[in-house]
Amino acid sequence: LVYHILLYLSIRRFEISIMLIFLLDNCSQACVEEVFDFLWNALGGTIFHRLFPVILTDNGGEFKNPYALENSEYGIMRTKIFYCDPMASYQKPHIERNHEYIRQVIPKGKSFDSFTQNDITKLTNHINSFIRESLNMNCPYDMAKDFLGSKTIRLLDLRKIKPDDVTLRPSLLR
Repeated sequence: LVYHILLYLSIRRFEISIMLIFLLDNCSQACVEEVFDFLWNALGGTIFHRLFPVILTDNGGEFKNPYALENSEYGIMRTKIFYCDPMASYQKPHIERNHEYIRQVIPKGKSFDSFTQNDITKLTNHINSFIRESLNMNCPYDMAKDFLGSKTIRLLDLRKIKPDDVTLRPSLLR
């Protein structure tokens, strides 16, 4: 099972649509909390707040403990969780578009058992390096690098893939 966090930020007149994807052992509250705790600890509170002031998610069982997601293990408020209405994918269209990119590489119904986090990070970097008309022919990585800074880029293991090397086909992870 793959859980992904889409980081979608509006900065002045620019938009960033960078995605982070984490491979989970199972679809549980504990696994999602581990991802949030990892990001909180790796990035630090200031950067985490800046990147994730609000998290919009679906109503899946793995998100049913908002207090644990919104607060650090020490009770420090780190974000606010909001839930989309059931069957309302239009409330998070940028996430849905990124689902389509994932499905170009990993078709629906294919097991994730053979993939490692390194495979998923490779997929993430190709998606984030894909040039988009909606970003004025830029890619999310380029839009994010100045805003995030080189330290955060390294912490999140984000890498730029040359435009001619970007592939969103199943052959990427073979």
